[in-house]
Amino acid sequence: MQIYNTLTRRKEPLAPRVPGNVSMYVCGMTVYDYCHLGHARVMVAFDVISRYLRARGFDVTYVRNITDIDDKILKRAADNGETIGALTERMIAAMHEDEARLGVLPPDQEPRATGHIDEIVAMIETLIAKGYAYAADNGDVYYRVREFAGYGKLNNRKLDDMRSGARVDVDTHKEDPLDFVLWKAAKPDEAHWPSPWGKGRPGWHIECSAMSTCCLGNTFDIHGGGPDLTFPHHENEIAQSEAATGQTYANAWMHAGAVRVDQEKMSKSLGNFFTIRDVLSEHDPEVVRYLLVASHYRSPINYSADSLVDARKSLTRLYTALEGVIADGDAATADAEPTDGAYHERFTAVMDDDFNTPEALSVMFDLARELNRAKAEKSPRVGALALELKGLGETLGLLTQSPQAFLHGGNTSAQALDDAYIEAQIAKRADAKANKDFALADSIRDELAAQGIELKDSREGTRWVVQSTSA
Repeated sequence: MQIYNTLTRRKEPLAPRVPGNVSMYVCGMTVYDYCHLGHARVMVAFDVISRYLRARGFDVTYVRNITDIDDKILKRAADNGETIGALTERMIAAMHEDEARLGVLPPDQEPRATGHIDEIVAMIETLIAKGYAYAADNGDVYYRVREFAGYGKLNNRKLDDMRSGARVDVDTHKEDPLDFVLWKAAKPDEAHWPSPWGKGRPGWHIECSAMSTCCLGNTFDIHGGGPDLTFPHHENEIAQSEAATGQTYANAWMHAGAVRVDQEKMSKSLGNFFTIRDVLSEHDPEVVRYLLVASHYRSPINYSADSLVDARKSLTRLYTALEGVIADGDAATADAEPTDGAYHERFTAVMDDDFNTPEALSVMFDLARELNRAKAEKSPRVGALALELKGLGETLGLLTQSPQAFLHGGNTSAQALDDAYIEAQIAKRADAKANKDFALADSIRDELAAQGIELKDSREGTRWVVQSTSA
């Protein structure tokens, strides 16, 4: 099994420190606002990775942290006139709702920064004792970047290049402009904890170093996160952790691709910034998940009305293949001929190649085509093929609904229609066609289409599905 390591810039065999066990830490959310599409990208990408690793027989310990103390949190709570605890609890609850709707399984551990203050302070004390950090006279503690020989290795940057033209905080208390804060002295009436350097709170970077090592040990298998975290956050994590422990921090680094909206960077200033709940208020969550899964996790993904239409069409093809075979999660498998496992082998081969979900979906569409042929031929292999397709889909967190629920739902205009009404209109249309009143038959079809219902005629009769729309 091969995974791409950001640190070495190449694919490498997955070689867990403990055979059969994978330890993975992913940087989670800073909970001062609702999660946006970029967060959804990371959530879904590493959910797929953890699901697949488990499907391959690994015992996975998946840790994703919560940053619940931060400058943005302090400012937002003050602006809202609420306590930090009230703000963060509300946003954490919203985050859990969003990820559940996207089919994202909870991580095995979800440490919060405020629950690890003692470990953070202890790590900072170790760094000071080793000469990698220093306490300034203003109560802050800083990390000496130039003391760590490997600084910049994750991003292939040199220190002098970083300093020239780099965005670094102007702080007269620093020994060097590149040094970064480990502990911030508390301002009046600001949330704080006791420390050897006075009342204060941790810097953002040290939080993850402490939480990851507390949960997974000094060295673990995979560290993941969003594309914007490689520098400085992950670079600083490496410097802090390896200086403190003297050991390799993470054996492999994985980063999800960015989300673009209509081919532009998502930004509040551009007016193209969407929260997860904004999107899910208008679109079926599984359609959104499919869009996120359909691109390789390392590739940029484009979010647009057209891309959502395409995602719904693709899911419709898969669910249509399962229709009439899968109901409430079960397939009619009595006397079914088992498959030869060829599709499962192809699926595994491409997913073993750095979690290549686009190719995995291609395998599923090939399987769906064979399932459709088997249905037309009334082959005894239908049930087994359907179960195999559903099983592969569920490995990616897809095809978790019944075909009836997906094909007859998920569109706001269609949801307003009663199933019985639609079936009655189909029967009325059939009578009109039998009486050669084709104008009436066409008008019924057009009326339903205007309400988001597409009719599909075949020799077996007429069935209906929700149209793919850009609404």
